[in-house]
Amino acid sequence: MTHVLTRAATIASAALFATTCSAVGATQASALPRAPACHVADLHLAIGEPDGAAGSLYYPILFTNTSTHTCALRGYPGVSVVNVRHQQIGTSATRTGAAVNTVSVQPGESATATFRTNSPGVTDCRPPSTYVKVYPPNSYQAVQIPYHLRVCGVFEISPVQAAE
Repeated sequence: MTHVLTRAATIASAALFATTCSAVGATQASALPRAPACHVADLHLAIGEPDGAAGSLYYPILFTNTSTHTCALRGYPGVSVVNVRHQQIGTSATRTGAAVNTVSVQPGESATATFRTNSPGVTDCRPPSTYVKVYPPNSYQAVQIPYHLRVCGVFEISPVQAAE
């Protein structure tokens, strides 16, 4: 009788393990993007027009898919400002902590991420930049966008989101 109970317990444990593993695998698989990740070679990056509100300036970074296939972006870009000698000025932008989603970007379409800094005169400012250096999410290759920017006080970045 003990042998039968031990065998039944083993079979039940195996069934539970198989069910749990397949459920976990299904969850992980459904979380994966359907399109391949966007690479720097697939994208054109640009800084859009700033928008001001309550002592802050908001700058959109546009990630435009220039390839012939749909690609996906997920997470936060890395953003810093650099001088004419390509040396970083101060620290990189910090993450806002907002939720991250996978954004599929069709050829010719754009996704955005927005960085924020304070308006000049609200707090101390860094020297003006010559470039804004951007690492697309999950990329080790950066793009240096020619752009004169004064980071003042806070410097934070949102995750990539679908363009409106």
